[in-house]
Amino acid sequence: MASFIKSPSEILAKLGIEQLNPMQEEALSVIAQNEGTILLSPTGTGKTVAFLMPLIASLSPEIEEIQALIIAPTRELAIQIEQVLRDMGTGYKTNVVYGGRSGSQDRRDFETRPAILVGTPGRIADHLRRDAFDTSFINMLVLDEFDKSLEIGFESEMIEVLDALPNLKKKVLTSATQEINVPAFVGLVKPAQINYLHNAVPKLTVKQIIVGDDLLKGLADSLKAIGSKPGIIFCNYKDTINGISDFLQARGISHGLFYGGLEQKDRERALIKFRNGTHQLLLATDLAARGIDVPEIKFIIHYELPHREQEFTHRNGRTARMNSEGTAYVLTRKNAEMPDYMPELELVQLTGGKELKPSEWCTLFITGGKKDKISKGDIAGLFIKQAGLQPYEVGHIEIKLDCTFVSIHRSQLTVALSKTNNTRVKKKKIRVSEA
Repeated sequence: MASFIKSPSEILAKLGIEQLNPMQEEALSVIAQNEGTILLSPTGTGKTVAFLMPLIASLSPEIEEIQALIIAPTRELAIQIEQVLRDMGTGYKTNVVYGGRSGSQDRRDFETRPAILVGTPGRIADHLRRDAFDTSFINMLVLDEFDKSLEIGFESEMIEVLDALPNLKKKVLTSATQEINVPAFVGLVKPAQINYLHNAVPKLTVKQIIVGDDLLKGLADSLKAIGSKPGIIFCNYKDTINGISDFLQARGISHGLFYGGLEQKDRERALIKFRNGTHQLLLATDLAARGIDVPEIKFIIHYELPHREQEFTHRNGRTARMNSEGTAYVLTRKNAEMPDYMPELELVQLTGGKELKPSEWCTLFITGGKKDKISKGDIAGLFIKQAGLQPYEVGHIEIKLDCTFVSIHRSQLTVALSKTNNTRVKKKKIRVSEA
């Protein structure tokens, strides 16, 4: 029998959060008291926790059908929301569905209904067409980053979903953008609004770097001057990303790739390696401009400028999150024509610095996870006690449902593999390999 937790203090303790921030406190109260809520807050301020807390409070342990539906525009955001729900440890079953995931896996998950279903609009709509689950008990709908779902062409799927939910009592829409237009089909009548966008990135500075005709050389010089700090290089096209990747690879500069044409597994691993320091740089399209879980980013570089101001804002929002500082650089050739939305920028010349070196960290993949009752302490013990690594040689540990990723100091890669592969953790025989 599952033990269900609704107490905010218990949930926060599991998340390692001392107290809710003012936006989250307001959301907890406002969402509970209103049928419709629009939550506007900058990227990185904790919107996910803000809408999940009242959602959890609305669930009934007696109902064995889906009670709440959360729709996110991208796989990464859907997976991230599901991970936060798992970390909350409330006892309520949660599943995530998205395009590219096995349909048979979805059906197996639905054999025991989750209380909360998270997914992308297309996959949710597809399941509704197939009558994969009963919708009559779904009383709360969250459209996270709903404006992004509309931008990337999910309007018809969102209409399908809303039409299939006859007993909704609450609707919550979130966005990190001020210029929102809520379509009539959402059916929001005089919604309450929580708006913290006035708190947006006060410690962000945007600067322009003018380089010669060779943008790649200008990028390399800029990275050298910025130094070894985590950052994202934004481009508009995957061909540009692949060109930059070849250039950086030839110079031994560690980096990951993140764009729509990649396999889901490759995108997930790129983010994991970026989070744990194996990669200090991420080359990305606007897919990474919002809704992904990444560490504090010290800078972003616009290698190619987006076509719209909204995406420029979202890209910049990846740095200077919460209370940290960050810089957005616009890389241009001399006399380059700037978009109409671009304000006058401070001009800087980035010179000097040392050549970037390969990362001192590498990532290992372990065939065991949460379903095997494996904890972070188990993984730390595996590498410190069994493999003989020093605590400072074991980095970030991420435990997924059926696998685990851990970063270790690259100098210990050979010994770590030899002493951990084909061993056991919690009676589970594991395989360990470089990710």
